[in-house]
Amino acid sequence: MSSAAEQEAVQEGRVDDGVPMERVVEAVPSPRAAPVLNGAPHTGPPVPVWPGTPMPLGARFRVGPDGVAGTNFALWAGGAEAVELCLFDAEGAETRAPLTELTHEIWHGFLPHVMPGQRYGFRVHGRWDPWTGARWNPAKLLLDPYARAVDGEFGLPPEVYAHVRDWPQQQVADTVRDDRDSAPHVPKGVVVHDDTTDDEWMDDRRPKTPWADSVIYELHVGGFTKLHPGIPEELRGTYAGLAHPAAIEHLVKLGVTAVELLPVHQFAHEDHLLRKGLKNYWGYNSIGYFAPHAGYAATGTAGQQVGEFKRMVRALHEAGIEVILDVVYNHTAEAGELGPMLSLKGIDNRGYYRLQSDARRYTDYTGCGNTLHVVQPHVLRLITDSLRYWVTEMGVDGFRFDLAAALARSMHDVDMLSPFLAVIAQDPVLRRVKLIAEPWDVGSGGYQVGAFPPLWTEWNDRYRNAVRDFWRGALPDVRDLGYRLSGSSDLYAWGGRRPYASVNFVTAHDGYTLRDLVSYERKHNEANGEGNRDGTDDNRSWNCGVEGETDDERVKALRRRQLRNLLTTLLLSTGVPMLVAGDELGRTQRGSNNAYCQDNEISWVDWGLREDPGWAALTDLTARLIDLRHRHPVLRRRAFFSGRAHSADGIRDLAWFTARGTEMTERDWYAPAATLGMYLSGRDIPGRDERGAPIVDDSFLAARVAHQGVPARLRRARSGAGWC
Repeated sequence: MSSAAEQEAVQEGRVDDGVPMERVVEAVPSPRAAPVLNGAPHTGPPVPVWPGTPMPLGARFRVGPDGVAGTNFALWAGGAEAVELCLFDAEGAETRAPLTELTHEIWHGFLPHVMPGQRYGFRVHGRWDPWTGARWNPAKLLLDPYARAVDGEFGLPPEVYAHVRDWPQQQVADTVRDDRDSAPHVPKGVVVHDDTTDDEWMDDRRPKTPWADSVIYELHVGGFTKLHPGIPEELRGTYAGLAHPAAIEHLVKLGVTAVELLPVHQFAHEDHLLRKGLKNYWGYNSIGYFAPHAGYAATGTAGQQVGEFKRMVRALHEAGIEVILDVVYNHTAEAGELGPMLSLKGIDNRGYYRLQSDARRYTDYTGCGNTLHVVQPHVLRLITDSLRYWVTEMGVDGFRFDLAAALARSMHDVDMLSPFLAVIAQDPVLRRVKLIAEPWDVGSGGYQVGAFPPLWTEWNDRYRNAVRDFWRGALPDVRDLGYRLSGSSDLYAWGGRRPYASVNFVTAHDGYTLRDLVSYERKHNEANGEGNRDGTDDNRSWNCGVEGETDDERVKALRRRQLRNLLTTLLLSTGVPMLVAGDELGRTQRGSNNAYCQDNEISWVDWGLREDPGWAALTDLTARLIDLRHRHPVLRRRAFFSGRAHSADGIRDLAWFTARGTEMTERDWYAPAATLGMYLSGRDIPGRDERGAPIVDDSFLAARVAHQGVPARLRRARSGAGWC
């Protein structure tokens, strides 16, 4: 054993040069801290903790034994030596209560008279041995992974790191334990009994829009409402703001059927952003998978955010609009070995995260420092419990999974028979909701577009690339475009999948806005403070001859024509179209293609654009295109085209034409082309209507011409009927 002086030196971050680091760290004890009441050592009667139950996990207010109201607390902490529940009053004074009951690695206890609104966290005791992945540190207050509300924001001062950040030997900096108390510097979980009454929630009616009929609108809760003049100022940027009639009116006029909300799970801001005076705007840095992000709440953060979120969902449902959440279960805000200790890292680092053979290091398939170890039963349970909670209790209609390939990895490789995908497929709740995969991660073999199983739809980036390249004149031929416009059968026509497995998009939150796509060829991310090195250089954009904004009327007219081309292509393609909030208004990010940290006018929707007749016309065109899509089932096919004739007159369900008006030959598909005509027959559409009758519609011919001055001839159908 080392001397007391050596132990003190370690705790203060001072180590004599002659002491081996391994020896010092092994010498650090993992004491079981004495109970503390109101911030001072507790010497009176123990805080009453009844045994409680190990299920359900988290903090659940209920009536306990003998009719006494209180809260049951349960925390899975595999490998831990002890767990303390920490309660905080309004002034931040702390009361500690040991949880002594242990059932299947779940520490639990029932505290009578602990009521909704109580703020709490956990301290978990165990070994400190980073070389084996053991990083328990009871000095760090940990957020309950099952907390249903979070009060406060995460700052990242040195106290929230489990290791001494300023250790001079950077190669071993994460191995020296920091014993400073983090409680004053981190948010707390909140015991929740939300204020949504049964009467309010019982008559909620989910729209249940079929996939083939869906039009998705990706938006940011804060940015969509922040500048809206029709929303009271105190509600802007909040769930209540999105529920306001002025916000919903715009969505209804457009005709979208679902909003896809950028992450609303509780998230934290990265240290490097805070030091530059910036914040994580997009929210892809989750730390609480059950808690609505407190920063978007107008009514309060002591549990009120739960009811506010539910009322937002109900208001959207009443307008016929589904709610899809963009969820980040692939990593957390705790980053890698040099990241903060906020929750899972201090509960059981080895149990929650994928570690390398050198267990100090994290396996990183996400580019964010860590990857959740989804093959572990308790991690899989955390994710699926969270998903079911948002469906059954919060009312959401589906999920878009960020970097879903990372969730589909078994031990190392992406595996479409992985535990995560298998559990989702058999779950009676989750298999019934909308499931969208971002079908890639940053690891080896991570690009999996077209590979996810039935039940899943996918963001189709091959659609995005082909459409962008066609309209900027960069496609070598039109073979790829033909597949993308007709539902991407080359990717999805297997295993019973349908055209609506393809979520078609031209822009998304990550990248240029639609207006910037036709205004910039070079990214302009200087405001991020990273020397314009961040963000992709592969934008596939065309600035129409001038970089950035211009007063040249010819350039402006060309750009608006390109916007109309792109929107029309997207909304008349087979598959599920996804728009980005503000693209229909001509929103610009001033050339930024990575506005993840710009919580300001760069990212917020500028509603003043509605006053410009040109942008108002673009909004009107978007609504008319969506309405056209809704009225014509030939544009919303539930089965792939066959290319064969189904009727006596020989007209095929899908035909392709050149600029000359002749049908495409094999040679034409391989030739350079700036024009592609697409004929959709409204006869013999696969499927039947609700009464079992055949579905018959008008027929359409769409001619897409990517260059000015290229003539396109429209021929009459062989039956003699004119084109529609």
